[in-house]
Amino acid sequence: MDLMYKSTRSEEGFVTASQAILQGLAADGGLFVPTELPKLSLRMEQLCKMSYQETAYEVMRLFLTDFTEEELKSCIQNAYDSKFDTEEIAPLVKAGNAYYLELFHGATIAFKDMALSILPHLMTTAAKKNNSHEEIVILTATSGDTGKAALAGFADVSGTKIIVFYPKHGVSPIQERQMVTQRGENTFVIGIEGNFDDAQTGVKNMFGNEELKERMLKKGYRFSSANSINIGRLVPQVVYYVYAYAKLLGEGKISDGERINVAVPTGNFGNILAAYYAKHLGVPIGKLLCASNENKVLYDFFATGRYDRNRDFILTNSPSMDILISSNLERLLYHISGNRAADTRARMEQLKAEGCYEITQEMRKQLADFYGGTADQKQTGEAIASLYEQTGYVLDTHTAVASYVYEQYRQQTGDQTKTVIASTASPYKFARSVMEAIWGKPSELSDMELIDRLCETSLVAIPNAVEELRNAPIRHKKVCETSAMQKEVEAILEL
Repeated sequence: MDLMYKSTRSEEGFVTASQAILQGLAADGGLFVPTELPKLSLRMEQLCKMSYQETAYEVMRLFLTDFTEEELKSCIQNAYDSKFDTEEIAPLVKAGNAYYLELFHGATIAFKDMALSILPHLMTTAAKKNNSHEEIVILTATSGDTGKAALAGFADVSGTKIIVFYPKHGVSPIQERQMVTQRGENTFVIGIEGNFDDAQTGVKNMFGNEELKERMLKKGYRFSSANSINIGRLVPQVVYYVYAYAKLLGEGKISDGERINVAVPTGNFGNILAAYYAKHLGVPIGKLLCASNENKVLYDFFATGRYDRNRDFILTNSPSMDILISSNLERLLYHISGNRAADTRARMEQLKAEGCYEITQEMRKQLADFYGGTADQKQTGEAIASLYEQTGYVLDTHTAVASYVYEQYRQQTGDQTKTVIASTASPYKFARSVMEAIWGKPSELSDMELIDRLCETSLVAIPNAVEELRNAPIRHKKVCETSAMQKEVEAILEL
């Protein structure tokens, strides 16, 4: 029996995995969720002998049941290849008290590569399976990393265009340069005068615009998403948590069945939701440590049961987490409500209208495995400096938030459970913040000079993704107001 998918906001309208990937967002604005969460069919002692690619197949086939073995294996082999600078794809490195799962060895040196290297292959395969002849327009909002990873994944992929909106003043210089130098005849990058939530809202509004959809169909286009609202983004992220556990077991660091904790720097909630799904697959995960920066809407949610985005938006040194509307939390709400779509829809409507909602005491009991923690910019810098001084290992600013929250959790609870921290970006993406944290003072060096200093400090070679930026020409210069986002899309598509 194929595993089917449905919207978080409706009891009707079941679709296959390939249809969910192709659509990206449900017609009612909800997110696609599996009708049931599957279980691993292999034991950990079998998985621990497998490569990353083999593990990916064993996990993804449980979720993407209408893909044939040949189709899925082809997507996996095309994704996890020499684009990654390490054969392991996602190495585990012990530093200090934790194991860091390095998810930044792909083409754009951020964890988004783990899913966005495979999504174009899943999507084009899904289009063929469903006899879809329209050109796929990938419409994406980014807080910094998704944009470049999606652009790299979809650049010059036949039958697709990709349009990325990013907050013009809300990403790091390296993140922006990575996007605006992107090659590809089908790539379009636009800065907005607003924050990530503005960009994400604008994109969701276009997805829900039926009149726009009709005009696009007449011209032979259809929207899809590369954000983690697309289930095709989320499923590949489940893989690396399974792989991490199996790797710890295979190396004799844990015994079979021994629980581990997982700490994840969290903004849009997709990466930690993938860990939650891995736990439900049967991976022995104890606590899920949800680490927030100063935009601590998720921290407050876990502490109080109330989600409230009515607060100042703070630009921090961990910009990919500068988010007040965590889209993937909707999927968790659906699951902990007992799969009640009407309840989820009501809360999302309240969030849109009032900027807040509350969950019931019964739902809060379902969150017992989550721990919310937060680190401000000073504490983030302290975490970078401290781990470097102790071990010589250099963290980026996002991973440092999770590292700080993990140490905070250990001190508060005394829990000595072995812990995997999702290391979500290379420190080279945030060289200024990282080097200033290590030096303990601001620097007047240029961004590229700081990259050279980071190389000397970390003893890690400068990734190609950064090296090639030195002389790369700026290809995308457009900036618009948030109110003009749809007009920009219409102009690109000549609607």
